[in-house]
Amino acid sequence: MTLLVRTSPVTHALPALVSHAGERAGVRFLEFFTASIRNANTRRAYARAVDEFLAWCAEVGVPSLAAVAPLHVSTWIELQMQRLAAPSVKQRLAALRHLFDWLVVGQVVPHNPAASVRGPSYSSRVGKTPVLDPAEARQLLNSIDVSSPAGLRDRALIALMVFSFARIGAALAMKVEDVYTQNRRLWVRLREKGGKQHAMPCHHLLEEYLHVYLVETGIEVDLKGPLFRTIRRGTNQLSVTALPQANAHAMVRRRASAAGIKTLIGNHTFRATGITAYLKNGGTLENAAAMANHASTRTTQLYDRRRDEISLDEVERVRL
Repeated sequence: MTLLVRTSPVTHALPALVSHAGERAGVRFLEFFTASIRNANTRRAYARAVDEFLAWCAEVGVPSLAAVAPLHVSTWIELQMQRLAAPSVKQRLAALRHLFDWLVVGQVVPHNPAASVRGPSYSSRVGKTPVLDPAEARQLLNSIDVSSPAGLRDRALIALMVFSFARIGAALAMKVEDVYTQNRRLWVRLREKGGKQHAMPCHHLLEEYLHVYLVETGIEVDLKGPLFRTIRRGTNQLSVTALPQANAHAMVRRRASAAGIKTLIGNHTFRATGITAYLKNGGTLENAAAMANHASTRTTQLYDRRRDEISLDEVERVRL
């Protein structure tokens, strides 16, 4: 039996402990990823954590899936804490808890060995996502050569994340039809976490960049096609394949380096940059939460990096 979880284009074999537990255990294991987890990023992260944990269990001599005990889980979590940040360790523990809950309900194992294991303590009032200064964001957008379809695409994608606070996953999931006209303005339709649909009017610059991108590349007529696409090899033209998230990350790093920006940014940088710029210009936290499609303003506060400037100003008061 092979693991058919769509974590990558490659098909992985079932972990040894699962395959040894029999066909019913293997089917239940597969169902955990295919039936209970809808978010592709969560599925990929959970699959990686589970594969590594079960491989480690086999290495240390755990004889069967039912023999996995809290001691094994806690020992593995301690090892993870030596090399990973606390949020990553907590996510891995959550993966094990949810998996074994699923296996207990399916009567594959008698108990959940991860239920009693405590993860590392962690709390944060400020996010760690690198943020660009508004001048740097403008510098990055202006530096992109838009004489090619790739340049038009990259400028439109970065602008979308800055001006609509879109997550990269929602941006890359957009179809051409998700850019539409309403009340004489261009709007974008985003499908965010949990299947929530969110519509936003476009900032005038985003409206310009999207319009030029759609018209110049000719994809405006392909309403059901992906909005942001890969480039066909050797043609310099857009394909019909949606741009993968890893490719978008590499593009962002490449564009930032070419623009002379030293900050080590990622896709999420633009969401935080847009929210911080909005708040610095008199926007309210409540409206920022609505625009970012956050359920709580507490989440939005993690993206508010205005205090960084206060800290820098205070540091400069140390004069010798």
